[in-house]
Amino acid sequence: MAKVATEQGWWLVDAEGRAVGGPFEAQVDAAIAELSWNGGSPAGADLAYGLRMDDGTVVRRFSPEDQGWLAHLSDQLNRLADEWDTHISDADPLTGLVCELAAAVVEAGLPLHDCAGRTGSRALGGVCLTPSPAREGVIVTWSQHDRMAVHHVRGLEAEGCAQQTMSLAVADVLAAFGFIVETVEGTLAYLVRAGELDSTLWD
Repeated sequence: MAKVATEQGWWLVDAEGRAVGGPFEAQVDAAIAELSWNGGSPAGADLAYGLRMDDGTVVRRFSPEDQGWLAHLSDQLNRLADEWDTHISDADPLTGLVCELAAAVVEAGLPLHDCAGRTGSRALGGVCLTPSPAREGVIVTWSQHDRMAVHHVRGLEAEGCAQQTMSLAVADVLAAFGFIVETVEGTLAYLVRAGELDSTLWD
């Protein structure tokens, strides 16, 4: 007999994926309930969003938070340079790497730079992700607002300091997230490769 969905929402689920609490309308409510479940023990319940079936199991689905995050990430990915469309195929390993890098950058609260001028935000600056197939990685640099990068409103010394500081900050964040980060000699750019990291793209 086929299982039938009964309710949808946030749940506390046990190790077998069965609902032991819920449904909760908001993730924060489920998280609060999780803290008190079984004394907050790691062996207690986990959070899951999805459909509870009539046998008590929860079939996971993208939550409203997941959907909002993926829509925002998609908007950011639309800012990538033209090279990603013209030189890199969907099957290329660099495609997966740039998605992971974009997710990490956006999770850190930084925007991607609209290198291709596809939106009205090109002048605003942000993180540039440029493919480097020969080096099997992605060149990561920081682009400042046009007021500094083009019009030099604070002078060249301040511009150079900001460029160096922000580029290093982005590199440090990516290294902390588990990527392999190397300096590109003679530049303020960094070459980034995949490392031993847990993907958060769909989490």
